[in-house]
Amino acid sequence: MRLWPRSRRAPAAEPSPGDAGVIADALGVAAADVLTVHARETRGVVVILHGDLRAEAARAVPVLVDRFAPYGYTPFVQPNRGGVVVQAYPLAVVDERPRVRLSVTLFVLTVLSTLLAGSLFFVGSPVFDALRSLPFPGWLLSGTPFAVPLLVILGVHEFGHYLTARRYGAAVSLPYFIPAPPPFIFGTLGALIRMRSPVRDRNSLFDIAAAGPLAGFFVALPAFLLGLAWSQPMPASAETLGGFGHSLATRFLVWLRFGDLPDGVSLLTHPVADAAWVGLLVTALNLFPVGQLDGGRIAYALFGRRHYAVGVTTFVLLILLGLLTGAANWFVWAGLLFFFIGFHHTPPLNDVTPLSP
Repeated sequence: MRLWPRSRRAPAAEPSPGDAGVIADALGVAAADVLTVHARETRGVVVILHGDLRAEAARAVPVLVDRFAPYGYTPFVQPNRGGVVVQAYPLAVVDERPRVRLSVTLFVLTVLSTLLAGSLFFVGSPVFDALRSLPFPGWLLSGTPFAVPLLVILGVHEFGHYLTARRYGAAVSLPYFIPAPPPFIFGTLGALIRMRSPVRDRNSLFDIAAAGPLAGFFVALPAFLLGLAWSQPMPASAETLGGFGHSLATRFLVWLRFGDLPDGVSLLTHPVADAAWVGLLVTALNLFPVGQLDGGRIAYALFGRRHYAVGVTTFVLLILLGLLTGAANWFVWAGLLFFFIGFHHTPPLNDVTPLSP
């Protein structure tokens, strides 16, 4: 499955299966000094070379990429029975202008939708709650203490991916925020970036995938602590974080701040704490080791081809948790993973060199 568009610099016409045989011979000759080819085959327009590398994969793969590029092909090198198999696809690095206008438009819409969500669903900031009495659009500002930290957490997460990808020379889009106006309570479905080229190796795959959750977490955690400092114990009938649910981490952080709350008392959380809770939830869901999620990319970097089994095992465990606890949420996450994410992951160009310590 192609996860990045064809380059505008690629050949105008799609290579035919007949041409692929000729290209297979040409690619074999082009790779001769770094790859000893034992067998060649074609599957449609895909060229497959079986052989042995004559240099370390970290040195050989960049050479193969450069040699195959004039033919409009990109090599993916994987271990195979003591040697390697090079699967060359008619792909090339994308050469397209950044869609800055689309990125900015989606961000502005997400600002509005999260402000609206903060105004309608989240209270606990006396200064900003007073703005709800203003006429439209002034009352939207009451959602600021929820919208701003949430957008910062999501933005830092995506720019963690973006900057790390750029550091490794990968072609990547600007972040695209996804607005979700009411009835979606959080006002957004998160944000994403598009990888416009395959990842170089497992090290870069791991770093790019892990950079987003780590960056977002190191913003969400202080935001949650700050929000707790501004939160107030209230009678349990008040709207509280308990309406979302506590994780072990949030229970521990609440205990550090307030100790054991008496019976009949709960916590009216400040909107900053609510936003941080949402940011932590998004980070946690993204770390499921499945498919193209951040956790799935990390799983591929760690386990290689066994990543598929890791993803399926995760799916089965979610189903079992739903059956054991009777909570429908586990089935919802399992269904989303199965129908919208899947268990497959595109390999890096160099799938031979293992992940470094």
